Amino acid sequence: MSGLIKRSVTIAGHRTSVSLEPVFWDALVAAAEAEGRSVNALVAEIDEARTTNLSSAIRVFLFERR
Repeated sequence: MSGLIKRSVTIAGHRTSVSLEPVFWDALVAAAEAEGRSVNALVAEIDEARTTNLSSAIRVFLFERR
């Protein structure tokens, strides 16, 4: 894994930044495509269910999804 990449996503109409390693960004895009959804829609769903920071919640979601 290389360094973190920060990208903006929109959740409930609000922009926020998420920092993830490139492998997790790739997996997030692939998960969204597999579900026929946008990355923003998938991140919004993860955000609603999270109990920790958003970046960690995304990593856990992707790990559990495999």
